[in-house]
Amino acid sequence: MPGGALEREERVSMELTDEVLKSMEVGMAFRDYNGRISSMDFHRTNHLVTASDDESIRLYDVQNAVCLKTINSKKYGVDLVCFADNPATVIYSSKNGWDESLRLLSLNDNKYLRYFKGHHDRVVSLSLCPHREYFVSGSLDRTVLLWDQRTEKAQGLLRVQGRPAVSYDDQGMVFAIAFGGYIRMFDARKYEKGPFDIFPVGGDNLEANVVKFSNDGRLMLLTTTDGHVHVLDSFRGTVISTYNVKPVSSDATLEASFSPDGMYVVSGSGDGSVYAWSVRSGKLVLAISCDVHRSSVSPLWAPGSLMFATGSSELSFWIPDLSKLGSFAGMK
Repeated sequence: MPGGALEREERVSMELTDEVLKSMEVGMAFRDYNGRISSMDFHRTNHLVTASDDESIRLYDVQNAVCLKTINSKKYGVDLVCFADNPATVIYSSKNGWDESLRLLSLNDNKYLRYFKGHHDRVVSLSLCPHREYFVSGSLDRTVLLWDQRTEKAQGLLRVQGRPAVSYDDQGMVFAIAFGGYIRMFDARKYEKGPFDIFPVGGDNLEANVVKFSNDGRLMLLTTTDGHVHVLDSFRGTVISTYNVKPVSSDATLEASFSPDGMYVVSGSGDGSVYAWSVRSGKLVLAISCDVHRSSVSPLWAPGSLMFATGSSELSFWIPDLSKLGSFAGMK
């Protein structure tokens, strides 16, 4: 049933609206985790990878709603994970407290292809450059390192004054570093010259959790430790709107994500709920409780799809319930 529902959702041409968002229901849930999901990443080939406190890395076929592989990282633990360009390889950070190296792992044969050594404290932010071999990482050691997947040594180092959140834009031409109430914008080709723009974030000087760009690059979002979710114009730096949720615990990250069209923001919270707002109107469109233990939950939109995933103590795929939508209610 869930796989068929996901396939039907793909076949239906549907614009994301308030009505469609309000109809979202769980199409599939995976409840076999023995810890909180700490990180998720979608690949454009309809794959999803998760990292969990149970020290597992899991690969999913989203279209058919099945888990393809589980790899355990007992020695190093796992905290953040993201796909390399190939969906068969991932980069992940450890969670053992004594080795802060990043690792390039082949999911096909569970072999490490490369170690990236340079950070001396927990890595709290990781972003891959689209269409290229580069990625950027931010750490509690107050450094941001720039990497080439083909070599073990960092290609660049930027020092920051606080916990950094980092992200490339969708073109890979610009990356942002957020900390201390500001977002600093860098040209990826000339980052050593310093930021070409610095945007204040409405006087919110608390630690940054995540920074992200919308797919068209026109918007950015920033979450902070006090439960604020800011949406900004990425060219002018003006704050368009700010939403508030219950803060997550100090060892968790407040996750938020743009819908593929950039018209909605979906955010986790510290009370086990997921919220979605319309960027255009600023109004709350969706509020759903996802975690019975009322612990933090993290949402992530699937690229180019009317679907998002949530990770807490379980993984759920959310899709529109066509029976709730007047124009699609009669569809078989």
